[in-house]
Amino acid sequence: MKLNKDEIKELIPHREPFLLIDEILELEPGKRAVAVKHINADDFWFAGHFPGHPVTPGVLIVEMMAQTGCAAMLALPENKGKIGFFGGIESAKFRREVVPGDELILKVEIVKTKSAMGSVIGYGEGTASVDGKAACSATIQFVLK
Repeated sequence: MKLNKDEIKELIPHREPFLLIDEILELEPGKRAVAVKHINADDFWFAGHFPGHPVTPGVLIVEMMAQTGCAAMLALPENKGKIGFFGGIESAKFRREVVPGDELILKVEIVKTKSAMGSVIGYGEGTASVDGKAACSATIQFVLK
């Protein structure tokens, strides 16, 4: 299942300037998602990170992975209307710079979920790559409320 930006907005609550994924290329609700972010020279973070040497901040790459995983979880009918929050970031590794002109492919597989006090708590294994080369990997914990 492919989704454009308007369809993504129907799933997750993020909005510009903090909606950081452009398309969802593959979606298996509750299991996995693959998204893309086209890195543009006019993306808001490049004005200050870094003038003369624009680099996408690693924390924003992890946020892009989180939004991808959030879409996978919020695509389940029982999670419609919930909001996904970060619960934690583990084992994040950054392997290359992500710069204007790159097409960042974000993959998140949901590996574990449980219910607790009306919330859903889960873990996703995420990767981000450019031209098939790893840019970032992380385990992300989330809470759906």
